[in-house]
Amino acid sequence: MARPDKAAAVAEIADKFRESNAAVLTEYRGLTVAQLKDLRRSLSGNATYAVVKNTLTGIAAKEAGVEGLDASLKGPSAIAFVTGDPVEAAKGLRDFAKANPALVIKGGVLEGNALTAAEITKLADLESREVLLARVAGGLKATLTRAAYAFTAKPTQVARIIDALREKQDSEGAAA
Repeated sequence: MARPDKAAAVAEIADKFRESNAAVLTEYRGLTVAQLKDLRRSLSGNATYAVVKNTLTGIAAKEAGVEGLDASLKGPSAIAFVTGDPVEAAKGLRDFAKANPALVIKGGVLEGNALTAAEITKLADLESREVLLARVAGGLKATLTRAAYAFTAKPTQVARIIDALREKQDSEGAAA
C-alpha cells in the first residue's frame, strides 16, 4: 500500500508534467546548493527546477501519459518543468552546464515526444522565437517585393517599347 506522502508527491509531479509543455531531465551530482540556487534563478521565467526521486517520477510520468523518460531515470535526477519558451529554458540549461560541468543533461520531453540530450542541445542552438519570426517576416516581405517588381516590370517594358516605337515613327515621319 502506498504511503500518503509518496502518493501526494507522485500527484504533484504528475500535475507538473501535465501543466508544462516540456521537461528536461538532468543529473546534478557535484553541484553545490548555491549553484542549484543560481540555476533556479536563471530559469525562473521559463521553468521550475526540482530535485526528484526516480521511482516516483517514473510513476508520475506514466500517470501523466509521458513516455520515454525511463531510460534516463538513473542516478541523482532533477527536472526542469518548462512552462514558458522551451528554447529559452534549453539555452539556460546549456549555458549553465557549460559554466558548471557537473550539471549533465540526460534527456527530456517536448510536447509528449521524448528527446535525447543531443536533441535538447539542438533545441538550445535555435534562435529565439522573436528572431525566427523576424526572419520569416523579412522573407515574406522580400518575396512580396520581388513579386510586385515582376508584376510591374512587364508593363513598364511594354510602355518603353511603345515609347521607342512612337519616337521612331515620329523621326521617320519628320524625315519623309
